[in-house]
Amino acid sequence: MCEINSLRELSGLGQQPGALKDSAEIGQISVEVAPIAGESVITKNYPNSFVKTDLEAQLRALGITNITLAGFMTHMCVNSTAHGGFNLGFKPTVVASATATRPVIGANGKVVSAQDVHNAALAATRDLYAAVADTVAQVA
Repeated sequence: MCEINSLRELSGLGQQPGALKDSAEIGQISVEVAPIAGESVITKNYPNSFVKTDLEAQLRALGITNITLAGFMTHMCVNSTAHGGFNLGFKPTVVASATATRPVIGANGKVVSAQDVHNAALAATRDLYAAVADTVAQVA
């Protein structure tokens, strides 16, 4: 059972942390992954879900050491949370097929495709900070 189901963000692209209101559509949890009764929802304002939230305390209180991550954006929030969790002694796993990202502008001014950003982010995180599983079924 997953005791902590959802993290929702109250900041949007190019906005200051906490800039969105609880009622903003962009900050809502998708119906497909909505928490069930008894599952905790943590509201975050930074890419790393451990920053200025009680996520670490809740995980430790439940005796959880392995964390599974999915979401948007692979190169930003997913990786930041994986790195943050690793640095706190957790064992993160990122589910590649349950994460996605967007194209970004590279150092040379050219657009880097979303798939290339996604692949590079997963490779960088897999190098040290987290295991990367292709699908949820591979997470044991």
